[in-house]
Amino acid sequence: MPFVVERPGMLTLVQDLGRWGYQARGVPVSGPMDQFSLRTGNVMLGNCPNDAALEVTLFGLDITFTEERCVVLAGAELAVTIDGNAAPAWTVRRVRPGSRISVTGLPREPASGCRAYLCVSGGIDVPPVMGSRSTYTRAGLGGYKGRALKAGDVIGLCEPRPLWRRSEGFVCPPELRPALFVNEPLTASDGPQKDAFTEEGIETFCSSPYRIAGDSDRMGYRLEGPALAHRKGADIISDGIPLGAVQVPADGQPIVMMADRQTIGGYAKIAVVSSWSCARLAQRLPGETVRFHRVGEKEAAEELFDFEKKLEILDAARASYRSR
Repeated sequence: MPFVVERPGMLTLVQDLGRWGYQARGVPVSGPMDQFSLRTGNVMLGNCPNDAALEVTLFGLDITFTEERCVVLAGAELAVTIDGNAAPAWTVRRVRPGSRISVTGLPREPASGCRAYLCVSGGIDVPPVMGSRSTYTRAGLGGYKGRALKAGDVIGLCEPRPLWRRSEGFVCPPELRPALFVNEPLTASDGPQKDAFTEEGIETFCSSPYRIAGDSDRMGYRLEGPALAHRKGADIISDGIPLGAVQVPADGQPIVMMADRQTIGGYAKIAVVSSWSCARLAQRLPGETVRFHRVGEKEAAEELFDFEKKLEILDAARASYRSR
């Protein structure tokens, strides 16, 4: 029993990189809302890329460890303490039997982001379902009993890699952290049903601010703003829904499909938000405003190439730190 949940927080889920390969059977991918922070945290610990972590939303999580491990909080810089002492994000800390980690919320200083990933050396150990430890709560699938964590849950950890203790104290350089919190428009490419919208509708999507609605969730971020005009109607023959697909139902209000998106849908898709910008959107709260910037596939891919290059540099820096 490597750790015990004392308080579960607002919504704490076990997530790895997702349940890929089953969409044709109607099973959503799920996985992290911000895959880039999860991957960065795992690199900092020397974990495998797909090791599972805890996705923490805002505040309220308290856990007590019964085993020695290294941990790091990646993503939103939520206020965290270990045994009552401040533990900044992006820094690897060692916990010992009896150590208590508390996520108390956003720091006092202005900060961005609402989701962070508590990564632990070795990764979270829950039974894989269809090759993934990710939680899909709508179907009670995967994760810890298919649900968000509750007080009293006892969570296991996988065996860490050799030399895992040597990562203690390693800090991710600021320039290698995912730059998800910049106040810039989200990038989006043309959707497969772009022609289903008027030119005015397309221009409106690319030039207008949209407010994140209060009923946004892991399945989709509903946006409120100027209506997007269809040429003949919103309905299409249902087809596949990729991450970031922007569906527009009859009311003209866009919905950006996120990690727990359904596998197919019958509304026209005006655009597809890049995976990088989906992670940025996932770090925003209801009531905040977003804009979109139209890009081609090449520009969207360059965001990913840049991140992969930074991960390689980070892994090399960690290896050098570990060999001191």
